[in-house]
Amino acid sequence: MSETPDIVVQMDKPMIGLLFGTLMAGIAVGTGAQEPALGASVSALLAYARAHSPELSMFQREAEAAAARIAPAGALPDPKFRTELRDITRMGEQSATVLPGRVGSTRYLLMQDLPWMGKRDLRRSVAEALAETAQTRVAGSWVELAGKIKAAHARLHYLEQNARLSREILELMGRLEKLAQARYAGGLAAQQDVIRAQLEQSAMSNELISLEAERRQLHARLNALIGRPSAEPLAAPLSMRALPAPARMGLATLQERARAHNPLLRAEDSQIAAAESSRALTYRNRYPDVTVGISPVQYQSAVKEWELMFEINIPLQQDARRGQEREAEAMLAAARARRDAVSNQILAELDENLAAYDAARRALALATETLLPQSELALRAALAGYETGKVDFATLLDAQRQLRQARLSQARAGADAQLRLADIERLVGEEL
Repeated sequence: MSETPDIVVQMDKPMIGLLFGTLMAGIAVGTGAQEPALGASVSALLAYARAHSPELSMFQREAEAAAARIAPAGALPDPKFRTELRDITRMGEQSATVLPGRVGSTRYLLMQDLPWMGKRDLRRSVAEALAETAQTRVAGSWVELAGKIKAAHARLHYLEQNARLSREILELMGRLEKLAQARYAGGLAAQQDVIRAQLEQSAMSNELISLEAERRQLHARLNALIGRPSAEPLAAPLSMRALPAPARMGLATLQERARAHNPLLRAEDSQIAAAESSRALTYRNRYPDVTVGISPVQYQSAVKEWELMFEINIPLQQDARRGQEREAEAMLAAARARRDAVSNQILAELDENLAAYDAARRALALATETLLPQSELALRAALAGYETGKVDFATLLDAQRQLRQARLSQARAGADAQLRLADIERLVGEEL
């Protein structure tokens, strides 16, 4: 019996290195010439969504419809034609007839409505502003959709990292269980070590079940966002986007870019322009519209008279008109106030998300540069100590859990930074 512990210890040495290598190694990603499947990169998802998203297509069709209204808004009304058959019985000399050559006379009237000077241009300006609003809604819907896709892809990447780490821990605990069984058989460890390894495996298996359910939910959400059936497969994310340089993430710079490019602010500017043109058009309605016409009069088979017609509407209903003018003024003031409110909200959200982004970026740097290396050293020391019997299995498990938490913290901080970056890009209105 005295030789058995030495034999077990000698068998443990290569296994300890293998165990540590199992936990440290990541899943290798092939670098073949094949193009990554849809879902591997966020750029491919965005390109697919831009081409196939029904929501984006809806806003694009609405923008086309709004643009098509510009020409009709500034066009003249259609001319009108009227025919009058006079004295269809020829003063009782004949039966009634509708033949122009057999009635007393036939009057033909061609009329054209002419809006007061400037009204057509103002109507065109209103339609152009509304078309611009519809176009900015297209940009706004794309920014919102792209932000959701980026966020879902970042969450899916974090989920895949978590699942990969859980599988590595599950494999590690399987090997540690065998090691604990060997040491228990040699009298170097308690049976409790084997049970703890088995409990840890059960916990990891249960977590993998939850992660798989969440992964399926994210796949369905991503497919819906990009315009695919929810059950269509998606590749696992290979990597997340590189974070912008800190010099590009200054608050003043981002606020200026948001004022210039945010689709919501641009839409509000277009609404203000439409309200201003509507107000000017309302005041222009104080002046009358005109109708002119020309009328040839036919007697039997020849045109023997020509008449000119001039008609004007009289703007006498001043109370109604003043009410319309007050309405136009109020709508313009409301559009300006709404623009200010939207601007304040966007800039406040930008400041909030930038603060959270900075915190996530610092947490990522701390986990990568400090926490993760320290946890790796702690696990290496615990493995070596367990090999020589200087530490118990509980200490080894604690070191493994600390390393797992460090890697999860790194992945979580990276995902948080990506989520905040997506929100910042949504508020700024363009890629950073």
